[in-house]
Amino acid sequence: MTKLSVPRSTVAGMNISKEHRTEIRVGTNTYRIEVAAQPSDDHTQPSQWVAITIGGADADGDPVAEGRLDLQAQVVSTVAELLAESLFDFVGRPKPPPRRRPGDRPAKQGQSWSSGEDAELEKRWLAGESVEAIAHYFERTPGGIRARLPRVGCDPENQGEYLPTPPSRRPEALGGDPG
Repeated sequence: MTKLSVPRSTVAGMNISKEHRTEIRVGTNTYRIEVAAQPSDDHTQPSQWVAITIGGADADGDPVAEGRLDLQAQVVSTVAELLAESLFDFVGRPKPPPRRRPGDRPAKQGQSWSSGEDAELEKRWLAGESVEAIAHYFERTPGGIRARLPRVGCDPENQGEYLPTPPSRRPEALGGDPG
């Protein structure tokens, strides 16, 4: 995959615009997408419009995708989400979960746990709450919840259950009554 961001300028009007190009090969097809800010009439203001050009060709050079969208800059994110969702629905695939951005960290990610939080984690897990719901409640990541569950004696693989007793700690191994 090739990605390229190119600031362009024209000397006459000193119009500066930003372009982003991505080219990727999937199987025998090559796809290209170009996103470019349209020149503004007022050279002191950023562009209000963005042009998105999509193209794709098979190994013989025959087109498999082509089109262009012209969007106001402030609606690009919304249209991108709508387009992705519509296309996934059209082909019958679930929309992938959104990627977390660095700024989207849960508030308590990486912080120490208190004994009260450990007790609440155990209580919620044994009540059958999902990892995602617990993560939301504690403002932590699902991975952080899964990692903490064994420390409070809960089995992260079996929702609502404690960890099994290790064989070496079972009554029969300690000389007690097995039954």
